[in-house]
Amino acid sequence: YPVARRLTRRLEALKRGVEQFGAGHLHHRVDDSGRDEVAAVAASFNQAAERIETLLRSHQTLLANASHELRSPLARLKMAFAMLDEAAPAQRERLAREIDVNIAELDALVEEVLLASRLEAGSAVGEMHLVELLALGAEEAARAEAPFEPETDAAPIDGQERLLRRALRNLLDNARRYGGPDVELALRPVTGGYEFTVADRGPGVPADLRERIFEPFYRLPGHAEMAGGVGLGLSLVKQIAERHGGHVRCLPRDGGGSRFVLFLPAVHSASAGRP
Repeated sequence: YPVARRLTRRLEALKRGVEQFGAGHLHHRVDDSGRDEVAAVAASFNQAAERIETLLRSHQTLLANASHELRSPLARLKMAFAMLDEAAPAQRERLAREIDVNIAELDALVEEVLLASRLEAGSAVGEMHLVELLALGAEEAARAEAPFEPETDAAPIDGQERLLRRALRNLLDNARRYGGPDVELALRPVTGGYEFTVADRGPGVPADLRERIFEPFYRLPGHAEMAGGVGLGLSLVKQIAERHGGHVRCLPRDGGGSRFVLFLPAVHSASAGRP
């Protein structure tokens, strides 16, 4: 009977903890001490609760930052529409172009926020297929008008082509936006997979900020909103790389500038979250 009573008390405590969490107390965890089945269940619950809390907090942060980012294009749209009626013909054309640019910025922001949210949640965004990185690199380099230097005749991986294309395009666009026109793309085989390297001759990234630039909506000091972009490009690259079992790094470039190195494993890791 003492054993049964102890087990009952622990189950009741676990039940109360689950109810607390379900009532919105996301920080609440249950006692998972011990080595019996109840402790195992409690530990599993705590792990799930931690992931749920982290996910919800990140979504809240993402939406809060997105709301802030929406203010600038919306304010510019409001001003342009207010001036449109009384503008001269030449000014109306300029205002119409500004309106188109700001609407495109809003579209890009909404699209990237939705994609970031789905990646964060681990939602399925397409099936894994054989993707040839050599062809992908050649196509995106041509689009960006950047030299492409592959060091391999083939680079097949198991991945989601749309996401991989987005990651590479974001790196090239980012390099062009902040690093100037001298952008180069390289692809080489490495142990366990392949590396894309996007190199520019811009001002570079301070060593203490090379991790922060992959945070959502983070911009380097002096990189104003007028430079373009919505602040999610590099964050999406990081999410996409990790979804494929890879990673991305920012390194200094000899002679000045930055190198963004995107590693992708040759064989997709099951732990990376196949849909």
